[in-house]
Formats: sequence, C-alpha cells, structure tokens
Amino acid sequence: MFEENRVPDRQIRAAQTATTVRVYQAYSPSIADAALEKQTFVEPFKRDRMTWIKPSFRWMAYRCGYGKKPGQERILAIDITREGFEWALAHSALSHPRRDQAKDAWKQELKTSPVRIQWDPERDLHHTAQNFRAIQIGLSGEAVDHYVEEWITAITDVTPVMRDISGLLATDQLHKAVKLVPHEPPYPLSEDLAQAVDATG
Repeated sequence: MFEENRVPDRQIRAAQTATTVRVYQAYSPSIADAALEKQTFVEPFKRDRMTWIKPSFRWMAYRCGYGKKPGQERILAIDITREGFEWALAHSALSHPRRDQAKDAWKQELKTSPVRIQWDPERDLHHTAQNFRAIQIGLSGEAVDHYVEEWITAITDVTPVMRDISGLLATDQLHKAVKLVPHEPPYPLSEDLAQAVDATG
C-alpha cells in the first residue's frame, strides 16, 4: 500500500522498464480482442475520439469498476515507448491552468495541444479517494496516430487479474489482493516535463 504522507500530490507512478512505460485502458470485448490480435488499436477503435491512457492500475480499477461497467469489460495493459510517453507529456495542455499560468495562455495551449493532462485523486483497491493524485493522459489528433502506429510495443489482457482482485476483496482478503497489484515506482521526469504537466514529484 502507498505511504500516503510521503507521496507527492502530483507524481507520475508507473510500471516501467528501461525502454517502456505501462498504461491501462478498458474497452468492450470487440475493441479489446482486435487490439490483442493486432497488438495495436484497429477497428472498431475510433481514432477521431480522445483516448485516455492511465499509468495507475488502481485508478483504472476504479474507473472501470474492475471490468463491471458496460463498454469497459476488458482491461488492457499497453506498453509504450518512453520516448512516446514523454512526447505526449511535452505536447500536452492541462485540463486546468497551471498554478503560475495566465488563463489566456492556458486557453491557447488547449487549442493547439493534441494531449490533455488531468490529475485525479488516486484510489485504493476499495476505490476510496487518496490525498494524492494520479495522472490521466488524453490523446487526440496526431497523438493518437503516434500512439497507434509508433509507440505501442505490447498489449496484454489483464482482465483476469482485475477479476481476481475483485473476488478477493469481495471475500475480505485485501492482504492477498494487494499482492496482485503491479509495482508502480515514480517515473523520472526532466525539469521541463515536470513543469509541463505541473508535477510535484
């Protein structure tokens, strides 16, 4: 479990390797099956919609209700290149102005940036809001094209893990459920990237 008093308010945490970062998305079976077969997103996935990627497994579990919400029955872990991940951060605009940003400058960023950044309260396995945040990254336009065509290195179905955790929680076995959650250490950011996404750690 997180040590809440030590986690910065806005810190990117993700399963990662030297070359990749893992993010999560939840979809209907038709989109998930096609993506797993092709190892990228293809029809019926729609490129003309903003697609949100989430590095936090716990937040994904909260968002899709452990795969129980309609249209979000299948949870995918998508490994993308670190270069792609950092490109997204560098070409982003926040859903709200940065603490030191003028509103007009922020509105202009919203118009021209293909990536949207949102910081939402992190969740524990019972979906309780924590006192620190998790990043959500919305891709649109050219960012979606880069994501689908260049960044993705692997797609894995983690629906069974989500269901196992949900089952353990239903039988009051939190101690076992916690062990199934992927390790998500802080993702190192350059000073410029940290400023771009208004990160605090």
